[in-house]
Formats: sequence, structure tokens, C-alpha cells
Amino acid sequence: MAAYPLDPGDPDPSYLTFWQERHLCTLTTLRPDGTPHVVPVGVTYDPEARLARVIANKSSTKVTNILAAGPEGARVAVCQVDGRRWATLEGRAFVRLERDRVAEAERRYAERYGRTPSPNPSRAVIEIELTRAMGKAIRKG
Repeated sequence: MAAYPLDPGDPDPSYLTFWQERHLCTLTTLRPDGTPHVVPVGVTYDPEARLARVIANKSSTKVTNILAAGPEGARVAVCQVDGRRWATLEGRAFVRLERDRVAEAERRYAERYGRTPSPNPSRAVIEIELTRAMGKAIRKG
């Protein structure tokens, strides 16, 4: 059973399985005035790389908020919940535009969510360098 906190690079098997299931997530970024901006997103979790990835449009508010934080990146959190199971990943987010990084994020998204994202020449990937993981992801059978 995963309980909070845990190492984002070495998750409990039930925690990792929860992040492989198809669930809608939320991403929380901070606006320049410090207020939270919370939006629904698809998230993929790569513990080996200690990354979470979110595909987004370059002009979205979430991307704008992250870019506004400057070259040090923005502190963000992604979260998912299913009944009593929940999981949060936290870290520093960076916007990546490199085609290979965007393609990798799209591939992982298709794997987790069972559909390939439609082509979008304005797509970016938000890469979250993970510093913290928490949650409770045991499934009662």
C-alpha cells in the first residue's frame, strides 16, 4: 500500500499502477499574483526519469503561468483521485517545445489514455521534475 509521503523515483507498486490507470487529473500552477490556477489534464508518470508530463497548447494559461515563473521553473502539483484512492506528484515544471520531447509525451499519453492526441503544431509538453509524491493508492478488492 502506498501511503504518504513516498519517493517519486521509487513508488510502491500500487501507487505506480494507479498512475497507469486511466484517470482524469488536475494540474495546479500559480498565477503571477500567487493565486492557484487548477485545470483538468491528462498526466503521465515516469518514475525512472522522475518526471510527470502534461501535453498542452503553447498559448494555454497553464503554459503562460509556468513561463512567467522564469528559468528556474514553476512549483506545481498534479493530482488524481478515485474514491478513497488518491495520488499527488509535486515538482518544478518547465515548458519544452523540442519535437522529440513533445512526441514522447504524446506517446505516453496515448499509452495511458488509449487514444492518440490529434495533431497540434502548437503543442508543448510540460515536464515536471518530481521532488515529492504522496497518496494512498491501495484498491480494496
